[in-house]
Amino acid sequence: MQALNTPQNGSYNFESNKGDSTQFRVATIYEGYCNLASYNRRDFYKITLKLSGNSQLLYANRGIEINKPALVFTNPLVPYSWEGDHEGAAGYFCVFTNEFLQSGNRMESLEESSLFKAGGDPVYFLNDTQADYIHSIFSRMQQELDTEYIYKYELIRNHLNLIIHEAIKMQPAVAYFTPQNAASRIAKLFLTLLEKQFPVESPQYSLALKKAGDYADKLAVHVNHLNAAVREITGRSTTTHINDRVLAEAKSLLSHTDWSVAEIAASLGFDYASYFNNFFKKHTGFTPMALRKTL
Repeated sequence: MQALNTPQNGSYNFESNKGDSTQFRVATIYEGYCNLASYNRRDFYKITLKLSGNSQLLYANRGIEINKPALVFTNPLVPYSWEGDHEGAAGYFCVFTNEFLQSGNRMESLEESSLFKAGGDPVYFLNDTQADYIHSIFSRMQQELDTEYIYKYELIRNHLNLIIHEAIKMQPAVAYFTPQNAASRIAKLFLTLLEKQFPVESPQYSLALKKAGDYADKLAVHVNHLNAAVREITGRSTTTHINDRVLAEAKSLLSHTDWSVAEIAASLGFDYASYFNNFFKKHTGFTPMALRKTL
């Protein structure tokens, strides 16, 4: 068993620090890590074209055998991994932000797309004709990226939309299996999703997942199933894990930033600063300002 060598657990390095060049990258699966300065995985969607090799994709709480050419669409907030024998595996991947496609006047948010949304079908098997066609699009995107053409990102956006529309026309794979030790995997995925929301790097950021039901939706499981799995494996409730992590981040922001309490409250998903004050005092015995004065 080995992990497929794409930078899903590493960083992408774009060569420029502004514009579309920081929002899109394409490479072959084994091209090494594409380093992206200031890359944050929670911002990037990914499309993988796997042309050969046998593997399993573990996506959220499901798994699927991939033993023939396939397109795989992964959401930045849903944990996934590739497992299996990847000797001789070939293909491409590209990573991009929702803003990259939105700037091409695409109205639908990727988070709501049938390809990327939580609980959707991320794998589409290809026949030989489809595989050749998608392969040619990835190849053209990679070639275009290296040109000096002033409108190259408009062309790349068009190529990317072609891939998305080709997939929408296909029937998705349906032969999913439940990985062994499902409770353990669901608990691990929950903890991974929780940790991926941190650190909070800007007062303009707000946590996307605030309560157990939000995590259950992302993992396409019932909230009661999630709660039972997390408690079985960790001995603590889902809400306790969330509260403890939010509290730890709140203390860090109070200690290491000059953000106002209102800014910290908003970034941590509280609608009102008073809600944050009550939450913080309940769990620490201090108000946020009182604690900040002691640091």
